[in-house]
Order: sequence, then structure tokens, then C-alpha cells
Amino acid sequence: MEQVLAPSRPSTLPSAPRDVRLLPKAHLHLHFTGSMRPATLLELADKHGVRLPEALISAEPPKLRATDERGWFRFQRLYDAARNCLQDEDDIRRLVLEAAEDEKADGSGWLEIQVDPTSYAPRLGGLIPALELILDAVDDASRRSGVGMRVLVAANRMKHPLDARTLARLAVRYADQGVIGFGLSNDERRGMARDFDRAFRIATEAGLLAAPHGGELAGPESIRSCLDDLGARRIGHGVRAAESPELMRRLADAQVTCEVCPASNVALGVYERPEDVPLRRLFEAGVPLALGADDPLLFGSRLAAQYEVARRHHGFTDEELAELARQSVRGSLAPEPVRTRLLADVDAWLEQPA
Repeated sequence: MEQVLAPSRPSTLPSAPRDVRLLPKAHLHLHFTGSMRPATLLELADKHGVRLPEALISAEPPKLRATDERGWFRFQRLYDAARNCLQDEDDIRRLVLEAAEDEKADGSGWLEIQVDPTSYAPRLGGLIPALELILDAVDDASRRSGVGMRVLVAANRMKHPLDARTLARLAVRYADQGVIGFGLSNDERRGMARDFDRAFRIATEAGLLAAPHGGELAGPESIRSCLDDLGARRIGHGVRAAESPELMRRLADAQVTCEVCPASNVALGVYERPEDVPLRRLFEAGVPLALGADDPLLFGSRLAAQYEVARRHHGFTDEELAELARQSVRGSLAPEPVRTRLLADVDAWLEQPA
């Protein structure tokens, strides 16, 4: 008797997800010292005889919680200790080149790195030489790595607003040499955004992008102040906008990109768990998002890992991850040919079989 074989069933096993490291994207929220590799930090500390805090020597990222003043002080102390290892031209060039290489490995085709040159000026010959060295290092690393790179000069909201105006004028001076924007960083609970309005007016009237930090350690009012007082077109973090439907609508209508950094939000205690970061709420409200790594040296993960957080903890599909990547490109100041190429490459990533 002839045996009749039952029709084979299609496999019900899920296909492997696409590799997010291969997803083309832009990186809009990366701090200069915080981009350093842990191994590089140890080597530079040894080179210059700098004694590092135990938290920076450990193989694990330091335990941080900055939702109170003491916790923020500890975070800042660790950051300052790492920055103290950047003491000469070779150190600066090494950091920038390695940052570009790490970006390329994570699929980033465009990086806007944020720096306060006053932090490096004492060892590099002054404010102007420091910024010129950083810009030259960025230009060189971009050519060598193939990753487009520009600089966003950031003022420190813990310092006097007059210092910010000096930095704004400096940023404007180098607007045609790699500086594309002006930011405002550090503890937003201490320095009010409105106090820096004149500095941002100097920058924006010269055509620089206004991209201050807001809505991380402080709530929605911090973001509103960045919009109303500083003319922000991008918000560093901005994640606390999720607490206000009205503010989310405003950001969505004006297409103001929020540079959301899930790993640092959890590390600093803004949210307890990765799944608590309101990434999907912002995304579904139409707020443009650009995932960022913030300070990988201290938070332990780079850009591609933020997309893995979206996938693993928030259920983002590959189609949604591709849209996040597109939003990062659209929110960037990359030249039009670069934007066009990256957007086409995102589509090509999605068209590949999983």
C-alpha cells in the first residue's frame, strides 16, 4: 500500500530578529568624555599618573543614582575624574577616533558629539586652542572612519550665564568649521533654563541649533522652559514629557526631537527598570525620538544597546526600530546627501530577510 505523506507544516519557529548593529542610524546625544572606552580610561590614567576612584576601575559600570543632590554629585565626581585623564593632544585625538570607530561598529553613520571646551582648556592652551583641537580631531576621525561627525558646544548650567554667553560666541565663531549647535547640560534642577536665554539667542540668531538638556531629572516644566525661553529645536533627554499629554502634542506638532537615553535614565534612577522608560508612550504620541547612549563610559552601553532596549523591553518590531532610526536621521543636522543615503540604507536593512 502506497504511503501517503501528510503535507509538511510551515515552521512556526520565529525568525531571528535583524541585527540592530547593522541598522543605519544617527547618534545625537553623546558626551565627549563619556564616550571614552573603559580600557582607554585605564591606560590614560596610567600614562598621566592619575589615581581613579574605585568605581571607575571596576569591570562593571559604577552604581549611580542621581535623583538626589548627593547622587548627582557622585556622578559628576566620577565624570570629572575621567576627564582629568585627558591631558594632551594625543589623548583628545585618541578619544575622538575611538568614538568614531565605536559608532561605526554600532551602525551609526552620523554623530553629533557634545563638548564643553572650558573643561579641557587649562591643559590644552586655552579655550580657543582646545576647541580648535577638538574640531580638527573630529574632522580627522570622520575621514578615517567614514562616520560623519560634527560638534555641539554645550554650556554648563551650574556656571554663571556669562560663561555661557562666552561659549555661545565661540560656537558661532566656528560655525563654519564643524560646530552645528549649542547646548546646556548638567543638573537641570540647579540652573534654570531661562537664565541662559541670552546665550541661546546669540547662538540661534547665528543659525546654530538650540539643543539644551531638559526633562530628565526635572519634569515637564523644564522642557517647556527650554522651548519657550531658549527656542529649543531639540531636547536632550525630554523623556519626562510623557507626564504631560499636552506637552507631547506640542513636541509632536512642532517636530521637536527628544534625545532619549534609556540606559542612563535607569542608571541615574529616573526610572527603576528599562521597561519603565516611557519610550513607547512618546513614540505612539508622535514625538520624534533619537535614541542616545549619553555617557557609555559610566552607563555601560553604547548606541546599538539602546535599540535592543526598545526591542526587548518595549516590544518594538523591526519596522518600528527602523522608524526610530529614521527619526534620528531626520532630527540630525547631517547634510542632505548624508540624510538621503542613511534613510535609504534604513529601508535596505528592513528589506533584508530576518
